Amino acid sequence: MEQAIYLVTLIGTALVLVAAFSSVIAFRFGAPLLLVFLLIGLAAGVDGLGLDFDNAPLAYFVGSLALAVILFDSGFRTSLTAFRQAALPAVSLATIGVVLTAGLVGLATYYLTDFTWLESFLLGATVASTDAAAVFFLLRAGNISIRERVRSTLEIESGSNDPIAIFLTLTLVSVLASGEAVKAEALAGEVLAGFLLQMGLGAAAGLAGGRLVVWLVGRFELDRGLLPIFVLALSLMVFGAAGAIGGSGFLAVYLAGLVAGNARLPAASGIMRFQDGMTWLAQIIMFLVLGLFATPSQFPVIVVDALLIGLFLIFIGRPLAVALCLVPFRYPRNETVFVSWVGLRGAVSILLALTPLIIGLENGRALFNTAFIIVLVSLMVQGWTVGTVARRLGLVLPPRMGPLEKIALDLPGARHQELLTYKVIEDSPVARGERIPRWARPSLVLRAGRALSFHDAGRLQPGDHVYIVVPDRYPPLLDRLFASRAEVDPADVDFFGQFAVDPERPAAELAAAYGVALSDEEAAMSIAELVMERVVGKAEYGDRIPLEPVELIVRDTDAEGRPTRLGVSLDPPEPSESFITLLSAGGLRDRLARLAGLKRREDLSSRAPARPPSPGAALSASEPAPASAEKAPGET
Repeated sequence: MEQAIYLVTLIGTALVLVAAFSSVIAFRFGAPLLLVFLLIGLAAGVDGLGLDFDNAPLAYFVGSLALAVILFDSGFRTSLTAFRQAALPAVSLATIGVVLTAGLVGLATYYLTDFTWLESFLLGATVASTDAAAVFFLLRAGNISIRERVRSTLEIESGSNDPIAIFLTLTLVSVLASGEAVKAEALAGEVLAGFLLQMGLGAAAGLAGGRLVVWLVGRFELDRGLLPIFVLALSLMVFGAAGAIGGSGFLAVYLAGLVAGNARLPAASGIMRFQDGMTWLAQIIMFLVLGLFATPSQFPVIVVDALLIGLFLIFIGRPLAVALCLVPFRYPRNETVFVSWVGLRGAVSILLALTPLIIGLENGRALFNTAFIIVLVSLMVQGWTVGTVARRLGLVLPPRMGPLEKIALDLPGARHQELLTYKVIEDSPVARGERIPRWARPSLVLRAGRALSFHDAGRLQPGDHVYIVVPDRYPPLLDRLFASRAEVDPADVDFFGQFAVDPERPAAELAAAYGVALSDEEAAMSIAELVMERVVGKAEYGDRIPLEPVELIVRDTDAEGRPTRLGVSLDPPEPSESFITLLSAGGLRDRLARLAGLKRREDLSSRAPARPPSPGAALSASEPAPASAEKAPGET
């Protein structure tokens, strides 16, 4: 018995270490790291190194706990502003989109396989929801910089679309297990009623649990080492309590993290560092366990059908469901295509595919193996190409700042103050002599191993470490002083436009300069008001407003979302086609013709004389230099 404990510990820790070490290889070759974890589990399983793990209930339990840890951390890092902006489209995708996807995949499965109608729709339900772990990892750990609304839509959808998928799966599993014929109307009514009940209870438990976390953390002065463990335990308690009363534990734990993360908890930076490590560990364990449970030797029987279903889901099912759900929200086509492409399947789909095995359905193993292959296809095809697709669709934002080295430390007894440590980087504003604003309090400078007061240190030098106390509302303002200039990519000119325009000039001047067709009401507005009229919600950095034959580009905004800097593109890029359009012969032919025409224009322009100044040059505003120090509201 004692030797078995040592052996299990040795094997388990060895697998975790191999998975952690594999991140170096994965990042170098651009491979989706979660796919690597899954493949390591497969390699160590019964058809690889021979580890025989066939306990479906235990795998489901471990995976559910790991997913709860991941969802709490994702909610903790999501700002309420981003949540409010993307909540409606994300909820539409998490409910209607899941049902549509399950139905479309179910239809394809029925005609491609020997599964019955109910079994086909069961498979569709298991792979209908996107995976939070995969989406959060690819967007955050992958360092893909895209518009906040698109990022928030994907993250909120993946964090909240599990309840309806779980309902569909468990309801269909129970119907198949009972063997009774059920009318479609009765089944739809049961799913809808159960979904509303579980969503309502889960939301209530999550909001109440988040407030409880905030109250308890503020009430008791725990040791700094115990506080992150205390918060994690509370989050799992919210997950368990919500499930115990019949609610969605996954929705509850996500909302609890959202409430707690936006409450400015004391020692929040320490909590986030702890959760970062726990989230990595949860992802490694979850994917290793699910990989160990799979049996690759059984795949050849269903591999062709599973591949076809996976490709149908990626190129037809998911894009069609996303397009229908986002129609009311006026998402541009390129953003809609990207949202559909990042609908990765992962651990959630595999966890749900375990339920037919746990219940003991006749085709449970075949359903599990099919879902597993679909997940592999999704991670390989979509996960490996997310960055490339984002760039091809013109959604990657250029960096707003260059390199920045910063560490946030906790200040005991100063809830709304942060102690930040900056390393002075060459070519940053402070290294060039810019002053630190009065609302920031520099206290210490470390230079060549010596500790100096800020006043004794004199002008800051590259390599200095500066300790600054700052109100927790203003660190982003301070970041600009310690960041070096962002590298200028040639594509940035196209992204920001050839000219700058003054947002306060009349829109009628823009129409006269560039031949833009505006209504009488729009012509009476300022250019900034015109932009606010055309965008959805607040204006954001990187927004593009088509005004044929030109395009306005938001370069910066104020706190109210009003554009303060605008660019104009005289040659706006053509709208990006969806992948389905590109797959068609006509779409591909048209694309090749346009590319040939573009190449011809480039050849002619390289031999042509320089273009005369734009007729709208009078509208151009000289670009202001970065402010040496931005004042906090209320400062003089």
